[in-house]
Amino acid sequence: MKKILLIIVSICAIFTACKIDEPDKDLHRVVFDPGNLKFISTSLNTTKETSSALYGNQEALESLTNENNQPKPNSEFKLVTWKYHENPQYIGGTITGELLSVETMNADKKGNISYSVKNSSEKEKIQPNKEERIKYIMSYKPVVRP
Repeated sequence: MKKILLIIVSICAIFTACKIDEPDKDLHRVVFDPGNLKFISTSLNTTKETSSALYGNQEALESLTNENNQPKPNSEFKLVTWKYHENPQYIGGTITGELLSVETMNADKKGNISYSVKNSSEKEKIQPNKEERIKYIMSYKPVVRP
């Protein structure tokens, strides 16, 4: 009886240890290099299954700390958006995957604001409303670090 039970457990262990499919093999994870910009804040959009990270220089950080919602001169912002998916190594975890877009917002010395977006995804080729996106980027609150 013990031999039969050992054989059944061994067979079950063999079949459960085999990875039959690899649903994540076509996903390409991209790491974004912000250069000299510092991390400011992050957000998740659970409806679209995207995560975004906002990077900026010191002037950008100071702009978001102020209450007037206007970028300071010489401020530079980059809002990077990725598609996220389940982490195959940890149950219940998510990791970034496909890079969807990099939105860049700059304010020159006179305070003139320029906005541009680079889309990596064919699905996201629609150009967003610049004024709305600028307001959205300026609505981020910096992460408070101890």
